[in-house]
Amino acid sequence: MAAAWACPLDFSPPKLTVVLDAKTATRELIDKSGQFVVQVPTARQAALTFALGSNSLKTTPDKLARSGVELLRMDGFDLPFVSGCSAWLACKVIPVKGIQDWFDLFLAEVVGAWADRRIFRDGHWQFENADPEWRSLHYVAGGHFYAVGDAVDVSV
Repeated sequence: MAAAWACPLDFSPPKLTVVLDAKTATRELIDKSGQFVVQVPTARQAALTFALGSNSLKTTPDKLARSGVELLRMDGFDLPFVSGCSAWLACKVIPVKGIQDWFDLFLAEVVGAWADRRIFRDGHWQFENADPEWRSLHYVAGGHFYAVGDAVDVSV
């Protein structure tokens, strides 16, 4: 599933939030396993990201194969990692009584992280030095995306 609402929450240990509608098949899988992966898609994956986000596993159970998704394996994790992304965050759900049911909001600890070295090196994103197709993709609405652009530095 393509989730438009994901946000960092904390650094130590690293945590994030994600909103997952109770009606989705992905939500059912996460409720059962207590884990998920946040994939960071690239600009070149815009059509793929839109196709995955526009089709449910409930109505299109073969949507990954139909969309041509190739999956990666990461040692120690039995989770689906989508090939071609710029980064991947393996997450473990932090159970908070009621929050998932009331708000569809999940808190999770990041238990594994990987990034493609063509776009992330020395602890920093390298968007301004990489091919524009590697910029991270951010969904707005109605098939409209933005890709991260130029760096803006502030002197300290």
